[in-house]
Amino acid sequence: MSSSLGLAVSVLLSFAVASAANFYTDTNITWGDGRGKILQNGELLTLTLDKWSGAGFESKDEYLFGKIDMKIKLVPGNSAGLVTTYYLRSHGATWDEIDFEFLGNLTGDPITVHTNIYCGGKGDREQQFHLWFDPSKDFHLYTILWNPNRISFLVDSTVIREFPNMESIGIPFPTKQPMRMYSSLWNADDWATRGGRVKTDYSHVPFTAAYKGYKADACVWANGKSSCSGSSTRPNSWMTQKLDVAGQQRLKAIQKKYMIYNYCVDTWRFPKGLPKECIAAAPPPKQRG
Repeated sequence: MSSSLGLAVSVLLSFAVASAANFYTDTNITWGDGRGKILQNGELLTLTLDKWSGAGFESKDEYLFGKIDMKIKLVPGNSAGLVTTYYLRSHGATWDEIDFEFLGNLTGDPITVHTNIYCGGKGDREQQFHLWFDPSKDFHLYTILWNPNRISFLVDSTVIREFPNMESIGIPFPTKQPMRMYSSLWNADDWATRGGRVKTDYSHVPFTAAYKGYKADACVWANGKSSCSGSSTRPNSWMTQKLDVAGQQRLKAIQKKYMIYNYCVDTWRFPKGLPKECIAAAPPPKQRG
């Protein structure tokens, strides 16, 4: 870690805001003309899609680093053609973004968890998974952990993907632009299910995704300043969180069993060579002896 980055982390460790799980106080429903609803005194939020529109909401706060939790129950039954999103994104033409996208499927077929990372408006860092449970049958916890050293995607507190900060070798990493949390339910049957070959069946409307347990243990950005520039005795373990050896082994096992697409091995897509971060993160060749 460079001295400047180490100083930044030590300052940011000093204070962060952990918001309570209340959708009235923490979020705004931004589109959908009534298809987004906050229920149960702010503890539950639902998004509904019909043949005319889906819906979406966003966090009231912006964050510059944090651990963002959301419990989501995806659209049950035939959800082919639908996409449920949960992501962080900054503003502007050169935006940063950290994505969970859930691609619907026919009843009984697995829902695909699509992850991606954008920096400076450029993405193309997709990894996809089929999970070890049906995410439409109950609520499960999805976490985006974003600190100066890495981005981690977690499902029920298990890391399924990590993207380390490799700025030292010229690979962009989101460290400067504050991001807001967004979520939406929308129709994308031109690509979402089997490359667009399976279309949305509107005889099953309304489609509904449900949310609860939103928690942002994060550095809130407001008026050009971070809440983490103050002082506090409360530690923020997520700011320096990383996998130990056992965690790295578990991540490899999860990816070996449940990953269905990894851009870092897609030589057809990158005929001129894999992205630099894929080469940098590849394990060293085994020594012959």
